[in-house]
Amino acid sequence: MNPMLHRLFSLIAIMAVGGVVVSSVSLQHHFGTSKTEFCDIGESFNCDLVNRSIYSEIFGIPVALIGMAGYGAIVALVTARRDRKDTPLWLLLGTLAGLAFALRLTYIEARVLGVWCVMCLCSLALIMGITLLSVVVWVKSRRARAG
Repeated sequence: MNPMLHRLFSLIAIMAVGGVVVSSVSLQHHFGTSKTEFCDIGESFNCDLVNRSIYSEIFGIPVALIGMAGYGAIVALVTARRDRKDTPLWLLLGTLAGLAFALRLTYIEARVLGVWCVMCLCSLALIMGITLLSVVVWVKSRRARAG
């Protein structure tokens, strides 16, 4: 494997593990039963409010758990399947789907709930970075196969 691609996959894996951690903290707060001071910063930031809202689940599945699964899938792709030719494409498609999902949730925070979750914003930053790196991986892998 190209050393540059190897480094990019490693960086993506590290960022995705960070996403698993962020999502797991959000999941813990989703199931929390008492009000916490965590991320309760004035009227604009309240992770508990976001993580316990009606928008924090899809068909009864916590959004944070979906995030953990998505980031876990990214880790699996860039570690266990890094040598497969189709991995850059699957990685790009998966991260684009994850980014779209995160942007939808961010829209809900901004326009529906009117409050922000710091953990959600961290997750958004991570999936944005991972998606950008995935584009680079995809472009470099296509060039390597063509040339």
